[in-house]
Amino acid sequence: MRSIIYIILYFISATCSVFSQSIDTQKLDAYFETLSKHNKFMGSVAISKNNQILYEKAVGFRNIEDSIPALTTTVYSIGSVSKTFTAVLIFKAIEQNKIHLTTTVDVFFPSLPQAKNITIENLLNHSSGIANFTDTIDYLTWYTQKKSEKEMLEIITSGGSDFKPGTKNAYSNSNYVLLSYILEHIFGKKYAEILDITIVQPLQLKNTYFGTSAIRKKQEALSYTYTDQWNPEPDTHATVPMGAGAIKSTATDLVIFTNALFNEKLIHKESLKQMMTMTNGYGSGLFDYSFQNHNGIGHDGAIDGYKSIITYFDKEGLTYAVASNAMNYKLDMISATISKALFDIAYEIPSFVTVVLTPEQLDVFTGTYSAEGLPFKITIARSEQSLTAQATGQAVLPLETKSKNIFTFDKAGIELIFMSEENSMLLKQGGNQFQLQKE
Repeated sequence: MRSIIYIILYFISATCSVFSQSIDTQKLDAYFETLSKHNKFMGSVAISKNNQILYEKAVGFRNIEDSIPALTTTVYSIGSVSKTFTAVLIFKAIEQNKIHLTTTVDVFFPSLPQAKNITIENLLNHSSGIANFTDTIDYLTWYTQKKSEKEMLEIITSGGSDFKPGTKNAYSNSNYVLLSYILEHIFGKKYAEILDITIVQPLQLKNTYFGTSAIRKKQEALSYTYTDQWNPEPDTHATVPMGAGAIKSTATDLVIFTNALFNEKLIHKESLKQMMTMTNGYGSGLFDYSFQNHNGIGHDGAIDGYKSIITYFDKEGLTYAVASNAMNYKLDMISATISKALFDIAYEIPSFVTVVLTPEQLDVFTGTYSAEGLPFKITIARSEQSLTAQATGQAVLPLETKSKNIFTFDKAGIELIFMSEENSMLLKQGGNQFQLQKE
């Protein structure tokens, strides 16, 4: 589930490569073990080729306090990857003529703003205009509490509408919460049961389910965020995100599900084509995750301290999934490394070597930096033996010292290179760079 997070810039670069007939699993092992060793990542990864699992890896702990290591069978909250499951369930309902893409939501929620003009399709591809309830100011005061459909509808309704339905697309968790309730209405069953009957049982997914199961909880990973150490995160109550973000699974189960979806084992070819149709970059429970010249599609997720992603490369028959309970690194960077391993593109295992500078050396870089055309300024300040960066109106980011003039914030893939002679700073992220001048 996408929550309020800090990102300065996001970019994707494109070049050319070919698929590797074999994966250097030892190097991938070393990569993930290095991330884990340096408190950057805990979780599981799975990769398949032509529906056959080629690689599974788990690093870190599912429970740090009790020193219980993660296994490939460890279960994680998958956040917004749940939306792909929910979209499949909706298309199954459409195939059974229970609803249609053109069905308007006033049939289910007559009090919802613009309900008569919002269709099932608008909910699926985030073109409904319904405001995202996770962006509300008070969200963090109640997200751990159990909510009924009535309560969630009141919250979503009170958020109002951001634009006329169908005029543009904007990501909103509200859309998929409403789709969850629509499923419950038309099938006369709870979302968890619909998921189990329609997807989990047919695919024999051993570790995939909605919410928290008391029986299975012993294999679930707790989630953490990192400051100077891993700190436990509270759990969002499953009744809040519903099918927008409350499913739990393993990386291996996610690969099996993804393969079944794109091999038309869950929904018909026409339904799959509709799911994959992009409108302003939005599919129905899917996004374009192409890597360089390889066509990829999938979805990512983030809820509490959990992060996840599924990606399918149709032409090559390749699928990978990541499920994490602790990430102090940018998920895009991990995804890019996995893709490079798949397509035999060179990548480096980061060293995470840090350097200690004196206060006098650090003070040289402090100040405010700006550049013409950038909508923000970045203030650099000293914090004990390192620096912090703060963009206009954003949170303070602790930086790691990589050399006498290079600092990073790995969670967002940011690298700052200071050039004292020029009184400037180079901001690098995602293959792009911007030079900012010290004011």
